[in-house]
Amino acid sequence: QVQLVESEGGSVQAGGSLRLSCAASGRSFSNTVMAWFRQAPGKEREFVAGISRSGGRTNYADSVKGRFSISRDNAKNTMYLQMTSLKPEDTAVYYCAVDSRHTLVVYTTLYEYDHWGQGTQVTVSS
Repeated sequence: QVQLVESEGGSVQAGGSLRLSCAASGRSFSNTVMAWFRQAPGKEREFVAGISRSGGRTNYADSVKGRFSISRDNAKNTMYLQMTSLKPEDTAVYYCAVDSRHTLVVYTTLYEYDHWGQGTQVTVSS
């Protein structure tokens, strides 16, 4: 059974940092694109960052460019999201996702991703 498990999120003050991880089990995702999405209350789920199978290509939402960094360790079947200079508007449930049909192009649309984690809450206070 394929499973994606995000690390526990947390609560931080504006300007703080957090690192999320997403551990995959049940199969290897080293040959797939992986991404982070987030969903704030009352809003649609949105793309945050994605990474190609080798890590050579990344894609970021404009709202997080320069503040967030995505990476992966294929040997550990794990993906990370380093978040710095956090803002209250970053408050959301963060989800990791896998696009098992693509290896290089990082798509930003939800329907491209066919495996999802359960989500983890990140709260940023002002």
